[in-house]
Amino acid sequence: MMRGNMNNMMKQMQKMQKQMAKAQEELKDEIVEGTAGGGVVTVKANGHKAIVDVIIKEEAVDPDDVDMLQDLILAAVNDALTKVDELTNKRFGQFTKGLNMPGLF
Repeated sequence: MMRGNMNNMMKQMQKMQKQMAKAQEELKDEIVEGTAGGGVVTVKANGHKAIVDVIIKEEAVDPDDVDMLQDLILAAVNDALTKVDELTNKRFGQFTKGLNMPGLF
């Protein structure tokens, strides 16, 4: 009897592993946007945390204040990466819901 339960659990784990791999693969096609300065700087990242686009509006470019532009870019990148983390947690939360396995993620 215990052997049947173990086999069933292993099949469920393998199924979940395949679903997780598929979800991980699909994340690369998800795009999130991070912004700063009220939208004068926008950074787009995919679900694998690769920056895929940076958009800087003309009004953000002040040759006398390069530091401000750098700060805006950093803020937009960090905003985008935070959103990727939120997306990843949302996607993978379905797999860990109900499991009490500390350190799984």
